[in-house]
Amino acid sequence: MIESDTIKLLRECDAGIKMGVSSIDDVLDYVRDDQFRKCLDKCKDEHEKLKDEIQILLDKYHDDGKNPNAMAKSMSQVKTSMKLMMKESDETIADLMTDGCNMGVKSLNKYLNKYKAADEVSKDITKRLINLETDLTIDIRPYL
Repeated sequence: MIESDTIKLLRECDAGIKMGVSSIDDVLDYVRDDQFRKCLDKCKDEHEKLKDEIQILLDKYHDDGKNPNAMAKSMSQVKTSMKLMMKESDETIADLMTDGCNMGVKSLNKYLNKYKAADEVSKDITKRLINLETDLTIDIRPYL
């Protein structure tokens, strides 16, 4: 049970990180403020560091990880495109990123509760990812 829950939790973190990095990539070209761009770049780098840690653990379990749900990813990209077409601004980007982070935090907490038997290393990574998402929402508040 521990190994099963651990793999499932790591997979969800993997998918969440891929979704987060993709979302940041979708908006970076539209960001006008240099500090905002640096904030997003830093967050993306931190996501990728966690992804590397997760990949090492998934390799240990001979698991390929998980990609984000294709429908959710498409819907996110459509929402981003539509909102930026209506109003291309740092405020719009901050709003989109805040919504995405909040959804990520909600999902990750749900999976943390669902996969209670996961090992402590995987739980720690999940909590660090939750904190990363939470910190980003705080850091980008001035752009809302």
